[in-house]
Amino acid sequence: MKKKFAVLGLTTVMLASLMAGCAKSGTPAPEAGGSNAGSGGAKNVTLKMFQFKVEIAEPLAKLAAEYEKENPGVKIQIDTVGGGSDYGAALMAKFNSGDKPDIFNNGGFSDLDKWIEHLEDLSDQPWVKDMVAVAKEPMTKDGKLYGQPLNLEGYGFLYNKDLFAQAGITELPKTLSQLEAAAQKLQDKGIQPFVNGYGEWWVLGNHFVNIPFAQQPDPNAFIDGLNKGTAKFQGNAAFENWVKLFDLQLKYGNKNPLQTDYKTQVTEFATGKAAMTQQGNWTQLQLTQTNPNIKVGFLPMPISDDPAANDKLPVGVPNNWVINKNSPNKDEAKKFLNWLVTSDIGKKYITEEFKFIPAFTNIPADEKILGPLAADIIKYSKENKTLSWNWFKFPGGEASSQKFAATMQAYVAKQKTKDQMFDEFQKTWDSLKK
Repeated sequence: MKKKFAVLGLTTVMLASLMAGCAKSGTPAPEAGGSNAGSGGAKNVTLKMFQFKVEIAEPLAKLAAEYEKENPGVKIQIDTVGGGSDYGAALMAKFNSGDKPDIFNNGGFSDLDKWIEHLEDLSDQPWVKDMVAVAKEPMTKDGKLYGQPLNLEGYGFLYNKDLFAQAGITELPKTLSQLEAAAQKLQDKGIQPFVNGYGEWWVLGNHFVNIPFAQQPDPNAFIDGLNKGTAKFQGNAAFENWVKLFDLQLKYGNKNPLQTDYKTQVTEFATGKAAMTQQGNWTQLQLTQTNPNIKVGFLPMPISDDPAANDKLPVGVPNNWVINKNSPNKDEAKKFLNWLVTSDIGKKYITEEFKFIPAFTNIPADEKILGPLAADIIKYSKENKTLSWNWFKFPGGEASSQKFAATMQAYVAKQKTKDQMFDEFQKTWDSLKK
């Protein structure tokens, strides 16, 4: 799940790759040369990974088995919680129960602040020199780096190229008016324009609400203004325009968006039941598995009729691998993370099996392997047509995103008006900000 940063340059995205992970919990790690260090000495180590990306759960388990073959005595135990479940709450429960994972995920910014007392400083790791620049900011605090980026991701409206052709849409929509015209053409041909998966809080409270944040003249300044009380949701031009896109999707969407979960949303899109849906390139595996013949691409999510301002995709780092600094197996964990992004096996899995756009310059990004969605993200990034990911900057982390989502779901259900929705956004922010 993703992203929040500055525009990515050509070199940044064309070369890139990812990953990281690590360690356990308990007493401080032994120095190099101890029983759990490196490849020397007898080992009987179990590294516990707690991760949220359900779409890579199966290939990640196979990758872990490859590492175990090369490192006798090391076992990697993977626990996956995601796809709509509250990963943050589940992680907190793990720590509170004493079953602390060695390797887990952290989104950076406010999430980094929340967990920093548990995180190992990774600044001296060999892979740091190969990180793309955009991946460093969210996991850096006081000059120290605490996480290894999983990958680069982007999202927008996925569109079915065959259904667009059937409706006679020859020019891809880049403005709000053009998007509505395309939706009307699809509907006139008996094709459902949108399938909206609003049963998932993160579709709304992370990705969709990010659009008006990212469309501010200066997103960081706007967020700072919200924190200081000098900026407001009510009356903000980007948010006022964003509601028009919200209404458009509801007008031309499925009848039960609040009962539509992620799996159903992606499956209905993949099987041609709708021509567009809001999702990201992380759906590539499921789309291909469901319909190997689907021809798919990305459209921007416009909130006005300014093509230059709207013809952009939100691109960023979805999450990071971090190491529990109290793990007695920190050295083995660091070795594993380094192996992930430097070994031939690790690189192959990142691009060919996970279908990830790498966040490291030492891992080439082959668009033919990664698929058409990744190819579109790379294209937009090369052209400097990207928007920032901002939800990890929200006060309270997932708590604010989930409250935003609940308010937006109430708007979908016609239980709140636009003004009431904005008022609730303001109350949520003000109640959680420091």
